[in-house]
Amino acid sequence: MVRPYLPLNSLRAFEAAARHLSFTRAAIELCVTQAAVSHQVKLLEQRLGVSLFRRLPRGLMITEEGLALLPALQDSFDRMADMLERFEGGHVREVLKLGAVGTLAVGWLLPRLADFREQYPFIDLRLSTNNNRVDIAAEGLDYTIKFGNGAWHDIEAEALFEAPLSVLSIPSIARELSCPEDVAHQTLLRSYRADEWPSWFETAGVTPPPIRGMVFDSSVLMIEAALQGAGVALAPPLMFSRQLAAGELEQPFPISISKGSYWLMRLKSRSVTPAMEMFRKWIGRMAEETRAQLGN
Repeated sequence: MVRPYLPLNSLRAFEAAARHLSFTRAAIELCVTQAAVSHQVKLLEQRLGVSLFRRLPRGLMITEEGLALLPALQDSFDRMADMLERFEGGHVREVLKLGAVGTLAVGWLLPRLADFREQYPFIDLRLSTNNNRVDIAAEGLDYTIKFGNGAWHDIEAEALFEAPLSVLSIPSIARELSCPEDVAHQTLLRSYRADEWPSWFETAGVTPPPIRGMVFDSSVLMIEAALQGAGVALAPPLMFSRQLAAGELEQPFPISISKGSYWLMRLKSRSVTPAMEMFRKWIGRMAEETRAQLGN
């Protein structure tokens, strides 16, 4: 059927009547008379050469032909409605799907999102978190922010900033740590990266003790355990600046190690949308400010 001759009024009437199984309720929805809806449906049936409804004393029963037509119409109308709703203030609202490591999302990204919303109110950011293991394609993400070295297959990665790790603990434990050797006698809260604590002790000039104990899949969870007095954590102070500023956590020593950077990533096969480009430039500015703060 040629597009300019699509019977849009008849199709709308049929779709509404099929949802309600009533010409009367469809007419109320469409702000027309019951007779007008019935007439439009009859025109469509004549054009298609099939019956779309069986008229019953109390309502309608959709036929097999009607059931075959209905899903395509509902999908089309839903997509058109969604597209029209995306226009706002002279812009097309765009959806941006972002995945991020939970630690960065909570400790760094969320405090800056008000700025993003203010600058780009027409972009609907949909944020999901992970523990640094994510399948961008399977989750349908436009971007993800991941920690590592930037070498990922079929991925375009843009470095954001490093997040050095330091010893963090509650004040009562920090008072027991007069020198780095004292850390070895504490319960060491650790991530799944087994080399972090040994690297910190070596940087501090201390022979690493046996590393045992609880393993956490995110620094957010590890710090929560530290806040409850479960031990000392090795985590990025940058991501827990609020807890440090509030005095809930302390950083007993200036010693830190770096095990990688945060990277903004997308599939090379993913075409860059205007919303993606705006977000890339915005987060690049935020990252530049953070690098300046860290002195690198």
